[in-house]
Amino acid sequence: MGVENVKLREVFEKQPVARDFFDSIGIEIKDENLTLMEYVETIDEEKLEDLGLSKDFILENFKEFLNNLSDIESNELQKVKSITIIGGYNKLGEKEDVEIEIKAGEIISIVGPTGSGKSRLLADIEWMAQGDTPTKRKILLNGEVPEKDLRFSSEFKLVAQLSQNMNFVIDLGVREFLLLHAESRYIQNKEEVVEKVIEKANELAGESFTGDTPLTSLSGGQSRALMIADTAILSKSPIILIDEIENAGIDRKRALNLLVEEQKIVLMATHDPILALMGDKRLVISHGGIVKIIETSKKEKQLLEQLEELDRKLLSYRNKLRFGERLTD
Repeated sequence: MGVENVKLREVFEKQPVARDFFDSIGIEIKDENLTLMEYVETIDEEKLEDLGLSKDFILENFKEFLNNLSDIESNELQKVKSITIIGGYNKLGEKEDVEIEIKAGEIISIVGPTGSGKSRLLADIEWMAQGDTPTKRKILLNGEVPEKDLRFSSEFKLVAQLSQNMNFVIDLGVREFLLLHAESRYIQNKEEVVEKVIEKANELAGESFTGDTPLTSLSGGQSRALMIADTAILSKSPIILIDEIENAGIDRKRALNLLVEEQKIVLMATHDPILALMGDKRLVISHGGIVKIIETSKKEKQLLEQLEELDRKLLSYRNKLRFGERLTD
């Protein structure tokens, strides 16, 4: 059955954003229990003449509008199950003898001294390099060369990048900002999803905030917590690149768990031993090249538990000092 014979109420329940089509052409829907065909027949001819429209125009363009929504969903929700990094050359011109596949739900740490080339590797992944960056690396999606329309698209971002520097300048409240983002992503149950983002962000942040809190009044930690929750839940980007979030003022373990729960591929450049050991593997960078791939061992995971306990103790001391308490032990 064609969409013209489906009740508008059913169409709007499936695609709430479809109402925008009628708003954009200046037509108000008064009875959603009519089918599109029935409703178009009720529109006054004089009204159509004033708007410069015809019934056929409305029928055909509304169907095309819905088709475009389906195309957006199928492209944007494209499942990226893995990426593969094929080595290029380091700064000395030496070949990187590596090929590593990273699967959805995996966390990969990227470690190395300052200036070693960690950010360059993240940039190669974000660019979906095909031997056309200084390193000559190649990045595959699901084992294949990515389509050009995905690689260069300004609309469908396969990669989202999170960094320490996240400050808002837009004069909106948290909820209002998230609702705008949800609408741009054609989220159907947007109010429910937005509340989930706020809830998860508060679980990550050191200090809580509400949906009415102005974005410009969020602290650095609150801003990063909000953007991580937003990226995990609202963003359709399957690959998350994290550049140095160790001093971000957030619960790092919960942040990574949230991203993994949403089946994101997570790569993070870090100097933090806790974050490094949270990864399933770590890529060691030197002179701009990947020199070693280390799988996190059981012994290192045990050590991670001890480091996390120390980290919790440090956080407890920090909070006591912040609130004017004395350290008694």
